[in-house]
Amino acid sequence: MTFTFTALLCLGLTLGLGTPGLAGALPKPVLRAQPHSVVSKQNKVTFLCEGATGANEYRFYKETYQYQWRREISQNPKNKNKFSISKLDYHHAGQYRCQYQTPDGTSEYSDPLELVVTGFYSKPRLSAQPSPEVTEGENVTLQCDSQQAYYCFSLTKEGPQQLSQTLDSQCITYTGQYQALFSVGPVTSNQKWIFRCYSFHKKSPQQWSEPSDPLELLVSGTLHKPTIKAEPGSVITSGSPMDIWCQGTLDAEIYVLHKEGSQKPWGTQTPEKPENKAKFSIPFVIHLDAGQYRCYCYSSDGWTERSDTLELVVTGVYNIKPHLTALSSTVVTSGGNMTLQCVSWGEYDKFILTKEDQKFLSSMDSQYIPSQMQYQALFSIDHVTSDHKGTFRCYGYYKQTPQLWSRPSNPLEIHFSGQSEKPSLVTHQGHILDPGKHLTLQCCSHIKYDRFVLYKLGGADFIQEDGQWTQSGLSLANFTLGSVSSSTGGRYRCYGAHNLSSEWSASSDPLDILISGWFQVHPSLSVKPNSTVHSGDNVTLLCKTAYRMDTFILSKEEAAHQPQRLKPKYQAWESQAEFSMSAVTSDLSGTYRCYASAGSSLYLLSYASNPVELTVSGLIGTSSPPPSRPMTTDASEKRDHTVENLIRMGFALIILIVLGILVFEAWGSQSQRAAGM
Repeated sequence: MTFTFTALLCLGLTLGLGTPGLAGALPKPVLRAQPHSVVSKQNKVTFLCEGATGANEYRFYKETYQYQWRREISQNPKNKNKFSISKLDYHHAGQYRCQYQTPDGTSEYSDPLELVVTGFYSKPRLSAQPSPEVTEGENVTLQCDSQQAYYCFSLTKEGPQQLSQTLDSQCITYTGQYQALFSVGPVTSNQKWIFRCYSFHKKSPQQWSEPSDPLELLVSGTLHKPTIKAEPGSVITSGSPMDIWCQGTLDAEIYVLHKEGSQKPWGTQTPEKPENKAKFSIPFVIHLDAGQYRCYCYSSDGWTERSDTLELVVTGVYNIKPHLTALSSTVVTSGGNMTLQCVSWGEYDKFILTKEDQKFLSSMDSQYIPSQMQYQALFSIDHVTSDHKGTFRCYGYYKQTPQLWSRPSNPLEIHFSGQSEKPSLVTHQGHILDPGKHLTLQCCSHIKYDRFVLYKLGGADFIQEDGQWTQSGLSLANFTLGSVSSSTGGRYRCYGAHNLSSEWSASSDPLDILISGWFQVHPSLSVKPNSTVHSGDNVTLLCKTAYRMDTFILSKEEAAHQPQRLKPKYQAWESQAEFSMSAVTSDLSGTYRCYASAGSSLYLLSYASNPVELTVSGLIGTSSPPPSRPMTTDASEKRDHTVENLIRMGFALIILIVLGILVFEAWGSQSQRAAGM
């Protein structure tokens, strides 16, 4: 595309030049300005007038002057001459002509040269509508505007030697806005498109303002697009350093980084030696750096395509950090489901969940929970695989600024549980403990695991212990939890693992640890029909309290199984629960206690009730003797001989006792007679 040089529309000036004495057959001279006809004030400009060979005098004229502005006499006749102005000012702006003189006469005047001096007013602003990112072959609208009352604007384009070419000028009528729109295009990708604009008054059209900041159009060409990446990552903490890399080809002359919404490149890099990449450094990231970035390359073949978009997110902009938990467990199994909860007492529009490698990224609208006076989002992951293990965090942000996030939540480690044999988790101190007692949980397995892991439901941390091997072939680990407190209560699981694998075994069965004495309530426990029953009978243990409780728990001393839980029935001013046992056996004999819990504290209990002893005899019923089995003849005879022998032994024993008494009485009589003599 070749741009047509358009004369300034706001001119209309006339030159009052004197008539040359012998103008005629000599060729018309050419007047040029170096370095350019648009020059900033306080800079130097040189006028060069080129005529015919043998010219011995050159004259330079300026508008409004009736006589020559400058006269230069050549010592040696030549075809050109020049003069310079070292420091330009407003009175130097205007139209110039030149002519030369030879022994044969005086030449015509040159065509007028417009000398524009800039820097007299504050600079306007130049922008591309809607964006400086354009595609090859498109037209683009450039807008030049100023907050001061300038009614004329001029647009220039920088050429290969950084010289400006005036493309167009416009004068506007007052509309309350001082701006002009210039249409440029269609653009091509084989050159650079750099523009500036100026403002000026109608009455002084050669006295321009300072130039606007340069605006470079980023033309998406057909050359292979570069790649863009951020180090250490595209999610960066406020105040941290980071680098953005743009990688293209070795013949790239310029690398340009552009931020969406900006009217000028974020930065440009010109490699000093052949290099296929450029680094754009941000030593101290702030919230203004957040946004979407692309990069481009320019070479002798033209512009490349634009790179993919890099979205730079700045975290830590808002101080209220959310809290991330797993609703079920932080250990997941293949094919299962997982739900992560992100909550905050600060009002955020949205929450976002990230993984350390940023492979998983999900955003959810926040929901207000009035009962908790918190905002939350639930992130559900179906069909979990081993790829889901790792460290997760969540952030809060607002819809208007999606790249500005809060401080991160605490990290939540998600582990993957495989299909190897599950271990067993046991407690030797019982499932219900008083505060202050010491608790040790043991995880054991027939599989020789190198280590064991203990996890508490709702917790973020794991306890790991090396495995020990017993002579019987068991591998085990003891987890000492120390003195029991309210925080000890909860549901525990354990896992086994091999050192060479990051995958854990299947989960043990859950083990609940309950803490008694947390509520100042003493429930009562009774047995119906009575505390001594026979095997096969039905028994009901009734636990009740005068307080309104949510759950009742029945526990048997030294039982390996978990305590039973029941929701209460409410009657009048009391609540109660009936624990029914059908067809009891002697295994159910023992000492029972019951407890109550309230609210969401599932693992914090009341004081224990008084103990109740349940005795289950081995006989079934009371009216019918136990059935007898038919005996053989030999067995009957053996029974008869045994009874007969027992009777004989009894009679013999009675006779011996009688004889003993008689002997003792005879000995006593002889002793008395001897004493009387």
